[in-house]
Amino acid sequence: MSSTQRSGSSGTPALRVVSTANAPAAIGPYSQAVVANGFVFCSGQIPLDPKTVEVVLGGVEEQTRQVLISLQAVLEAAGSDLEHVAKTLVFLKDMNSFAAMNQVYEEYFFAPQAGARCCRGRAAA
Repeated sequence: MSSTQRSGSSGTPALRVVSTANAPAAIGPYSQAVVANGFVFCSGQIPLDPKTVEVVLGGVEEQTRQVLISLQAVLEAAGSDLEHVAKTLVFLKDMNSFAAMNQVYEEYFFAPQAGARCCRGRAAA
């Protein structure tokens, strides 16, 4: 786990940048997560194995599982966990995969404590 702090204008820490080797590294000018005023803001996750940096093989179930494992690792590096997630946003290539994604999602987020969720599919061509 790696963590750096950026100071606000008053010299007090405004943001704590979080990174972990247990999730895919950021591939651009952004962080895996930042902590601000006690809230953790996570960047989006894609189904990459953090060790091989390859998309996991299999279907939507395996890819969903990898995304949630990576999210869990980032949250833990930030000092939090899945039980404290307020909202998730899920992007699916095909909304016909919703049931398969949801089955794996329920292994990580339990009702009725699960936070809010929005799921979007790519528009049909």
